Amino acid sequence: MESNETPRQKKINTVLQQEIAILLQLALREQHVKNLMISVTKVRITPDLANAKVYLSIFPTQGAVEIFENLKQNAFQIRHDLSQKMKNQLRRMPELLFFLDDSLTYVEAIEKELKKGSDPIKENALEKRQKK
Repeated sequence: MESNETPRQKKINTVLQQEIAILLQLALREQHVKNLMISVTKVRITPDLANAKVYLSIFPTQGAVEIFENLKQNAFQIRHDLSQKMKNQLRRMPELLFFLDDSLTYVEAIEKELKKGSDPIKENALEKRQKK
């Protein structure tokens, strides 16, 4: 997959990803939340550095939507805390747009199907042979 990001965008993506992850971990510790893991899977900033798409993975997936909605409602506070932390690195803090990254759920579903014992690739090959 080809990326059209500039080196500056890539650096900002990496720094934002690390700093947002640290902020979320600290917030979970302060709230004494156990058995919950929120990870920042990726960050993509626009070329004008005005918006940053933040992709989050929440485990366990039960109640993930409710937690995600709560994070979206508090995006302004996260942005403020982030701007205080990074005030010497960025002139203007981008708007944070949160998205739920469901790739982990997708991978788990594929693994579950593969563990059922039937191999869809072999079954497809058998069907093609039978049609001949």
